[in-house]
Amino acid sequence: MKTFKYIIFIMIPLSIIVFYLWRFASRKHEIPCPFWLRGLVEMDNPLTKSNKAKVIIEQSNIQPGMHVIDFGCGPGRLTLPLADCVGPNGTVTAVDMQVKMLQRVEKKAAERNLNNIKFVQGKIGAGELQLSSCHHALLVNVLGEIPDQQAAFKEIYNTLKSGGVLTVTETIFDPHFQKRENVLTLANKVGFLLAIGHHIHCY
Repeated sequence: MKTFKYIIFIMIPLSIIVFYLWRFASRKHEIPCPFWLRGLVEMDNPLTKSNKAKVIIEQSNIQPGMHVIDFGCGPGRLTLPLADCVGPNGTVTAVDMQVKMLQRVEKKAAERNLNNIKFVQGKIGAGELQLSSCHHALLVNVLGEIPDQQAAFKEIYNTLKSGGVLTVTETIFDPHFQKRENVLTLANKVGFLLAIGHHIHCY
């Protein structure tokens, strides 16, 4: 029992130190979530209700038959529930710059017999993605990892169908946390609106 307490006392301050070091380093360098940390991002954070995959999908009003793009999908915490939600007549495109992350999602999708997921490797906002137009796009704790955020928003805007929706979710516990004001400023510059036309949900 004492050993367990000691481990907790060590892990908490160590986690805080890593959090701030990662946050500081990310301001000058492109540092996506490393593959070896996949276990942490595969689980819903119990401290934040708005970041849970089920809540994000419900609030985004994702419907069966939609084509949805999960930008910066990581190990697929949101991708797999999205695939369940859009059903066999819908499609989810999982986009990530790390091949290992995409392989992880592909393996889990195969285990669950989900055949409606497409996998695209590449960087958002770098002009290298070839994507089909979609009804809905999602950025969940990803924006802070993107070097050219304005280019990324423009790219996403051009990928959405008329009346399409972009959902941006940011949580304070993420090392790359972005303030709501920053998100809305970026979105407004490329033409996103909160109510009509291509619009944006911020959580």
